[in-house]
Amino acid sequence: MAAEEINGQADAAGLAALISRASAENSDKKRGLAPVERWNPPFCGDIDMEIRADGTWFYMGTPIGRPALVQLFSTVLRKDEDEKTYLVTPVEKVGIRVVDAPFVAVEMSVTEREGRQVLTFRTNVGDVVEAGGEHRLRFAIAGENAELKPYLHVRGRLEALVSRPVMYELVALGETLDVEGQAMFAICSAGAVFPVMPADELDVLSR
Repeated sequence: MAAEEINGQADAAGLAALISRASAENSDKKRGLAPVERWNPPFCGDIDMEIRADGTWFYMGTPIGRPALVQLFSTVLRKDEDEKTYLVTPVEKVGIRVVDAPFVAVEMSVTEREGRQVLTFRTNVGDVVEAGGEHRLRFAIAGENAELKPYLHVRGRLEALVSRPVMYELVALGETLDVEGQAMFAICSAGAVFPVMPADELDVLSR
């Protein structure tokens, strides 16, 4: 038997064991959010798992096609101070690769509460997050084409990249506000103001 095949079988067995432990931790939780921030298990190395920029999860170069499995793994994700992302259970911590953000915000609803606009997002793994004081929106300009990339804080140090269709909906809600004495193009939600960019740089959004 080739060494690559042996290693592949070992990786598959290790992944199956990780799935089992993650499932056990979440078996009594409706959404399965485990208290990963409170766990301090030993680091057991990296595994060949990657979350691509579009939110697709890959294991050993193959997309993970079971949404329930991706959702399960998403509940035991943690990003540490070293800026690396891990799958964490009470007995182990394994590193994975994340190309951009671990989640993608794929839907947004706009409601009003006490006269204030409230933006609520749904991620590709089922999280529902209301943008506001505890869940901040931040905006980055990236790439040669100066692409606007909004991010939403989900939990811990984990963020969701706002998908392009939702980004256009989000930007349409922007307004020019005075932020610390500067005219800023900004988004408001639940009483919080999230500056996007200086108002005189708005032309970047039309590129």
